[in-house]
Amino acid sequence: MSTELRVLVVDDMASMRRVVSALLVSIGYSNVVEADNGNTALVHLRRDRYDCVVSDWNMPGMTGIDLLRTMRDDPKLKEIPVLLVTAEASRENVLCAAQSGASGYIVKPFNSATLESKMSAIMRRHGKEVPKRN
Repeated sequence: MSTELRVLVVDDMASMRRVVSALLVSIGYSNVVEADNGNTALVHLRRDRYDCVVSDWNMPGMTGIDLLRTMRDDPKLKEIPVLLVTAEASRENVLCAAQSGASGYIVKPFNSATLESKMSAIMRRHGKEVPKRN
């Protein structure tokens, strides 16, 4: 059932975590958990099951790209889709994200339609049911 999909939102800014979480809920992802950086996210990922991670790129401690690389090197986490969120739209960053195994890439600021489109594509590619918009 789609309501069982768990999404981990990772961002060092509490306001951005709340915005992304609210957008996810508005497009049908009702089971959203938040983490304040990559290190905290890894604790969550190693303790509980998640269907997708939506992570900011630039964070202190462990960046989103480092979190992604760590996940891809971990046999238990490597299959979890990761959508990277960043203010950087450079070709180098997009290429780096793709080469590191990102499932998708989204540039701030974005709206719910953009997030819904990216999440739907990622979920379908990973054989998961796309939730209905609330």
